[in-house]
Amino acid sequence: MALKINPALDSVSSPPISEAADWLPLTPPPGISSLLDLAQAVPNYNPALELLEYLGHAAADPASAFYTNILGLSDLRDAVAASLSVEYAALSVEYAALVSGRDVAITTGCNHAFCMATAAVAGAGDQIILPEPFYFNHDMWFAMQGIEKVPLVCRAGPEGMVPDVADAEALITPRTRAIVLITPNNPTGTIYTEDRVMAFYRLAERHGIALILDETYKDFRPLVAGRTNAPHCLFQQPSWPDVLIQLYSFSKAYSLTGYRVGSLVAGPKVIDAVTKIADTVSICPPHIGQLAALYGVQNLADWRSRQCKRVLGLGDALDQAFLTYPSAYRLISRGAFFAYLRHPFDGRSSVDVARKLATEQGLLVLPGEFFGPSQTQYLRIAFANADVDQLNDLAARLMASG
Repeated sequence: MALKINPALDSVSSPPISEAADWLPLTPPPGISSLLDLAQAVPNYNPALELLEYLGHAAADPASAFYTNILGLSDLRDAVAASLSVEYAALSVEYAALVSGRDVAITTGCNHAFCMATAAVAGAGDQIILPEPFYFNHDMWFAMQGIEKVPLVCRAGPEGMVPDVADAEALITPRTRAIVLITPNNPTGTIYTEDRVMAFYRLAERHGIALILDETYKDFRPLVAGRTNAPHCLFQQPSWPDVLIQLYSFSKAYSLTGYRVGSLVAGPKVIDAVTKIADTVSICPPHIGQLAALYGVQNLADWRSRQCKRVLGLGDALDQAFLTYPSAYRLISRGAFFAYLRHPFDGRSSVDVARKLATEQGLLVLPGEFFGPSQTQYLRIAFANADVDQLNDLAARLMASG
């Protein structure tokens, strides 16, 4: 008798990054000098040398091989809380009052944080509103859990690709448990304004549902002259523990993708639920990854700032590359690690367009349809993987393909 797999998993597509990787030939196509893989959001810089030296010593300490608390090292939880309190404080607010270590769970990467956040507030048959285009891992997780994804279509405009609060309110039903926002966004790179984020917070507060705010790429926002660089003032709201679940990853800013360390910040009800989930899934986050994150938070603020400025410079270089090598591909939005393009081939699947770019131009980008069925006209580029020369090469290959 044949082995049967959970039908909820049978219905989930294969991991998209792996699927797309198979499109790229083993050697460059004729006339192409090199393969250019811009599919996955990986920093184009190594971890700080002093961090690597520290980890060499830390790994030699037998203590780093053992369990930590379920929710992570207390020093790291406190450091995250202190850092958030400073970053998100208004000038008139005593920063220490915003977040405490008790509000922080250290997680095995931000995907783990997202899975636990949604499992804490929703179960099979419940609904969560998910802006489309969405991060495909979020969609896959909902399907596995029997959570009904309610798409909130984002529209292109001067701010990039943005969801509308009134549209979201029209989608809320008695089964709605949360709204998800990612800013800066994956896949579009759009950075939502503080007013837009606050409007979604008020919507969630009004309806007694959670706002799950993924801020993995918050470090890669441009500084605005004359303003504090706080992304929003949600942590200043007295009600935040009953509304907000904030997610973060140390992977990008500190180039620690393989160490699998992130964080979840929430009120006591969610933290209690997350503790139960974490204990049954991971027991605790990787000890060595937590030490890496703690060292980064405590010692690498200047280094992190320099890397973030380099990534912002890559965004400017991408704009210039599109001016230097104009093509029929239209840049809809860009920010943090991502650019979102509209391809020029009406009626053609974005999967077909992306596959052709891989086989004919040696260029791997992701099709919009990986991020939602309405995204057939779009492509995602993870441009922070590249250097300036490669971005010019990217634009030239797009020009040749159009």
